[in-house]
Amino acid sequence: MLVKMGLILWKCVEFVSVFFVCFRFAVSGSSPDCGCALNRNNIEDKPVVCENPAEKYSETSNEPPSGIREYHTLSKMVLMQGGWFLMGTDDPGIPQDGESPQRKVWLDPFYIEEHEVTNKQFQHFVNQTGHATEAERFGDSFVFEGLLSEDIKNTLSHAVAAAPWWSPVKGADWKHPEGPDSNISDRLYPWGNKLMPKGEHYANLWQGDFPNHNTAEDGYLNTSPVMSFPANGFGLYDMVGNAWEWTADWWNVHHTRDHARNPKGPETGTDRVKKGGSYMCHKSYCYRYRCAARSQNTPDSSSSNLGFRCAADTKL
Repeated sequence: MLVKMGLILWKCVEFVSVFFVCFRFAVSGSSPDCGCALNRNNIEDKPVVCENPAEKYSETSNEPPSGIREYHTLSKMVLMQGGWFLMGTDDPGIPQDGESPQRKVWLDPFYIEEHEVTNKQFQHFVNQTGHATEAERFGDSFVFEGLLSEDIKNTLSHAVAAAPWWSPVKGADWKHPEGPDSNISDRLYPWGNKLMPKGEHYANLWQGDFPNHNTAEDGYLNTSPVMSFPANGFGLYDMVGNAWEWTADWWNVHHTRDHARNPKGPETGTDRVKKGGSYMCHKSYCYRYRCAARSQNTPDSSSSNLGFRCAADTKL
C-alpha cells in the first residue's frame, strides 16, 4: 500500500546517503537554454548590457517583515515513517531531465529538517568549523543580474552564454549574496502583502515575465525567510520554490520501472542532482517545481538561489 509521501520523498529520495540529504548553499537552474545547470565552464567573455531594474528597492523594503520570528541554530527534525511511494512520472514535463518512468520505491524511516538551512545557522556552522565554501575559494559566485547594484554591474565582463541574466560576480558568496557590497542582514525584499483567496501563496516562485520583470506577487522579489509559506502535510516548509536543494545523488537520466528499496544514485558522476526549483522558476522557462522535476549542477557551482537542508537515519 502506498503511503502519501510524494510531496516530500520526491525531493529526498535522490539523496540517499544515510545521513545527508540536501545541501542548500543559500541561494539556481536545467535545460541548457534556461540557465538552470550553471557551472564555471559555461561562461563567456561578452559585453554585458545592464539596464536599470524596472523596480527599485525602497528603504522600507529592506526592513524585516513584521511577525518574522528569530530562529535558533538547531532546527526541528521531522520523522518520516517511510514506506512505498511512486517516484517520477510517465508524463514528463521535461523528458531530457530523466523525470520518467514512474516507479515504485521504498524508503526506510528517516528524519528531515523542517526547513532549509538558514544563513544564521550556516554562519554558526562556519564559526564552529572554519569551513570555506566553493564561492569563497574560487572568489566568485553566480548572481542574478536584476539584483545587482549599479556599481557591481559596471564591473561585469562575463555572462552565461545561454542565460545572460546570470553573471559570475567577484566577491559574491554566502555572506555577500548579491556581490561584495551586499550582506545577509535584512536582505529580504517583500514587495507587498497581497493574499490569495483562502490564504497566501504556497511557494516562493517567479511571477511575471522572466527574466525581465518579477511582479513579486507572492510578497518576495528574492529568497524569502524560511517558513514564510504554509507547510505541507508532513510539517515541512519550502519543499518547492525559494531555493534549489542539493541532494547527494550523482546525476543520471536513465531509470527503470524496477521496484527499489532505499535506492542510491550512480557511484560516480560529474553533476549532482538538485530538487525543488527556486524563486526564479516560472512555467514559461523552468517548470521544475513539480514533484517529478529535477535538475543538476557541478558540485563546485554556487549561486544565489541554491541551498540545502539536512536529514538523518533513524538508527544514528
